[in-house]
Amino acid sequence: MNTFVIANPKKCIGCKACEIACAVAHIDKSVVTANKEEIPFSPRVNLIRADIVTTPIQCRQCEDAPCANVCPVSGIIHQDDKIIIKTEQCIGCKTCILACPIGAMNMVHDEATLKKESKLSDTTNLEPMVAIKCDLCVGREGGPACVEICPAEAFILVEQKDINEISKNKRKANALRTV
Repeated sequence: MNTFVIANPKKCIGCKACEIACAVAHIDKSVVTANKEEIPFSPRVNLIRADIVTTPIQCRQCEDAPCANVCPVSGIIHQDDKIIIKTEQCIGCKTCILACPIGAMNMVHDEATLKKESKLSDTTNLEPMVAIKCDLCVGREGGPACVEICPAEAFILVEQKDINEISKNKRKANALRTV
């Protein structure tokens, strides 16, 4: 089973700290430098506000990931209990966005390709895009930044042991109701 992060909408206060922490966790420069260089703000979690709820939405790391199943270049793979996008393979076709059942996929400008193309030609009007989504802050020492930063403690990192415990407790509760 894949590990994933889920947010409790009853706890979410809509502060957007999760989006900021996520975006910062995915840049390889300081926030000050990123701001000066106008590096795009690209969180992999999206705070959704509706009339009756405010909640973060992010990838659930599906076992049989629809996004991976439809990717025509096999650029989305299952690796180390998570679904990973290999951005260097992404062709920006957006098929993964259509396939994702919860709307967790985003498209961003591919900075590496933009830099490469700007050196080759100043007449290029193309803005290469690549898919991004929650990667559980892979490589980040403290784990997912959203879980760590949320002042309302709305986020939970769910692992196999957690699912097993929840299922066990539900079975026990239902068994006791039948008595």
